Amino acid sequence: MALDVFRIDERLLHGQVIVGWGTRLGLDRYVVVDDELAVSPWEQDLYSAGLPTGVSVRFLSVADAIVCLPDLVDLPGRGAVLTRSTNSMRALAEAKLLEGKRVNVGGLHEGAGRRTALRYVSLRPDEADDLRAIALAGVKVSARDLPNSREVGLKELLRAID
Repeated sequence: MALDVFRIDERLLHGQVIVGWGTRLGLDRYVVVDDELAVSPWEQDLYSAGLPTGVSVRFLSVADAIVCLPDLVDLPGRGAVLTRSTNSMRALAEAKLLEGKRVNVGGLHEGAGRRTALRYVSLRPDEADDLRAIALAGVKVSARDLPNSREVGLKELLRAID
């Protein structure tokens, strides 16, 4: 499976991702990388329930994703890798799994210690540092809520909170 989309979105699998990204880009597989969700079958069932027929999902811890993602690249179809946090995506980047790829920051909403950069992205200083580290690992980082929305580059995104 070509892993075409790498997205940081604290809501993981939801309508905007499934319809806005998945349908538009023809995604037939999701890999959700999240340590807590990887060990919670009932939450996995909740997330899986919203998927269209023929679309699959695999839930992996960060450690398991580092081992498994290289093998998933050769499977047929198109897929997306989703993480809830910048830190999880940073771990994948630092494991050299994302070189030459693009990471989309999609949904990190307001919360304690976060500053708003875009209406759909608010960041804490440690999250901004994670995004910088991802970029330093040879990954293009940008923000976009939907595929047809304007892409906001990392410099512009961080300038809004610095």
